[in-house]
Amino acid sequence: MITVFRGGRIFVGNGEVIPRGDLVLEDEKILAVGPQGQVQLPSGAEQVYDVSGKTILPGLIDAHIHITGSGNPDRWERIKELVPHMAIRAAVNARRTLEAGFTTIRDAGAPGRVDIALKQAINEGLVPGPRMLVSGRGLSITGGHGDSANGWPPEVEFKGRYVVDGVDAARRAAREQLRDGADQIKLHATGGVMSEGDLPTARGLTLEEMRAAIEEANNVGKKSMTHAQGSTGIKNAILAGINSIEHGFYLTDEIIELMLKRDVFFVPTLAAMHHIVTRGTEGKIPAYAVAKAREAQEAHTASFRRALAAGVKIAMGTDAATPFNYHGNNALELELMVQAGMSPRQALLAATKMGAELLGLSDKIGALEPGKLADVVVVDGDPLEDVKVVQKKEAILLVMKEGRVAVNRGLSSGGR
Repeated sequence: MITVFRGGRIFVGNGEVIPRGDLVLEDEKILAVGPQGQVQLPSGAEQVYDVSGKTILPGLIDAHIHITGSGNPDRWERIKELVPHMAIRAAVNARRTLEAGFTTIRDAGAPGRVDIALKQAINEGLVPGPRMLVSGRGLSITGGHGDSANGWPPEVEFKGRYVVDGVDAARRAAREQLRDGADQIKLHATGGVMSEGDLPTARGLTLEEMRAAIEEANNVGKKSMTHAQGSTGIKNAILAGINSIEHGFYLTDEIIELMLKRDVFFVPTLAAMHHIVTRGTEGKIPAYAVAKAREAQEAHTASFRRALAAGVKIAMGTDAATPFNYHGNNALELELMVQAGMSPRQALLAATKMGAELLGLSDKIGALEPGKLADVVVVDGDPLEDVKVVQKKEAILLVMKEGRVAVNRGLSSGGR
């Protein structure tokens, strides 16, 4: 099938913006793109969309998400949930995320192999959803971020974390996740905000434990990501060979230099902290979590700005499923990144080109270029002038994933 988008503003995703251009798709791939009048439009196109005055974006990428979570701040309500219930909700979350314009996500940990099963179901066409890269269960330490004994009943696998102690245990756990279908290994290098009894600055997995897990991932051509907030854990993760630092509250000059030298990505997840600080205990978020978030927020923003200024590679991620951080509202992260110092163009690149590079998918997604997959979002407005426009459901007029329409909110087409 040939599909043509005519006359729209095209954010290509490689740094180029075409003020008024045409985009041609053939089946699941992009055939041609360029300024209007310079693209040969094939005759007999089955679908022709006039998108004058609108913006065409590559499918957006959220590089840090928890697809099984709800965003419910009440942990006691969450711990009563059964894994099958989470699986059902995960399918709903996947649809909401896709319809918000996010055609690719990287999940950062889920219980009961739900993320792996959902990825399979989406790939088989059983349920709608974005392209998924999954982690299985993330690795943490006894008493660390995600340990069930650290504020959670032992029968609960909150966010799908796997407690390991020692190099051999970390190596085995990594192998298990890879065996089960993980696309990357998720590690916990530090404590966290939402875990009671530890601190964001506390070290989690040791350098040696992380190195063992990362070696197993690299051995089969897979990547690794780490929950890392405090400086000690961040540095340990980088030295162990990690591919991306998630959260990164306390980046130092030494850490930034190491990230540049070793080509390590930064996924700041500003939305997670934003909601915790903004909603506070009035929103039923535990007081210990609010206190930790408020203490770290200024340093987090400063770290983001310093990393940006230094040229660290930054990809967009939301940590969706943390309190009030709802699936389908992912685009708030773009606004927060702009508020913290990015231009709208930089923020959109973080959610397209940079996300694709982080995930190892630059040859397939992240830009509207010939030969790449036809992941396309049509927006009513100009997010390069006001990035908040992509948060409005009614402004996301059309979402395509691999050339198939996932949602159409009134954009009409005709053949020619």
